Amino acid sequence: MEVTIQLDSTNKQLELFGPGDSHLRLLRQALDIQITARQSNLIITGKAENVNKAAEIIDKLDKRLLKYGSLTISDVNDMLAAQDDLADTSEAIAVYSHKKVIEPSTNGQLKYVEEMLANDLTFCIGPAGTGKTYLAVAVAVSMLRKKQVRKLILARPAVEAGERLGFLPGDLQAKVNPYLRPLFDALEDMMDFGQMRKFMELDVIEIIPLAFMRGRTLNEAVIICDEAQNTSALQMLMVLTRLGHGSKMIVTGDITQIDLADGQKSGLVEAIATLKHIKGIGFAELSHKDIVRHRLVQNIVRAYKKNTKAGKIK
Repeated sequence: MEVTIQLDSTNKQLELFGPGDSHLRLLRQALDIQITARQSNLIITGKAENVNKAAEIIDKLDKRLLKYGSLTISDVNDMLAAQDDLADTSEAIAVYSHKKVIEPSTNGQLKYVEEMLANDLTFCIGPAGTGKTYLAVAVAVSMLRKKQVRKLILARPAVEAGERLGFLPGDLQAKVNPYLRPLFDALEDMMDFGQMRKFMELDVIEIIPLAFMRGRTLNEAVIICDEAQNTSALQMLMVLTRLGHGSKMIVTGDITQIDLADGQKSGLVEAIATLKHIKGIGFAELSHKDIVRHRLVQNIVRAYKKNTKAGKIK
């Protein structure tokens, strides 16, 4: 079987092929195929199954290069190792920035996106680096861009992660900014700063501490409650009852990193146990296989999980 892939841009071919074509050589050896580069085309020949795998991996590597601006031999190895977990999705999430390709990278992430699109309330749990917040913000921004909602509410509980920061100088915005920074980072990846600032000035986008949601009814909005493992049961109930007409809510958290006081039960854990049988609520659980940060993060999460089960970490 022979397949020809036409590359979108010749500017990134050196990075895609790797130093001395090392990325292509690795694919040749691992999949027992032939890859020939001719101008802006890649010609892949070999057994049909292996050719299809190689074409899919090259497509994913090309999109990863477009998204992050670089590729390493470890990225190619990770793609080969995770071939069975690669999501087959042809439609990227449309955001305001034209410089980014945002789409699920694993089957777990694909299920998460499908749950968010299909349900008005979705819970997602998973370890650090699995894209819980990033994909939620992407779906929210996409809905805003398509005018399916009128505003975005991005909220987090202001709970310190095992530290005591003491008095923080500045006005209220300056005090809560460190807690909300991850939401700003995700949003800045999907629209330029000027546009984001304009939306925030017009209250089209609100990035706020969780307590600021009390007493409100949020209609025609996407509400994201991030780091929800650090909510109390009463806080979680308060958040869930903010959902208004034409709105969608996404609640994310990592239940292995709860920073509440000893003996205080996580509102996220309780909510999932209480609501898991209600029709119309989506649930997604991501694992270390869905981690899309540096390849070492998967190994770190796996090692800590193993030691926690063995009782070495409490």
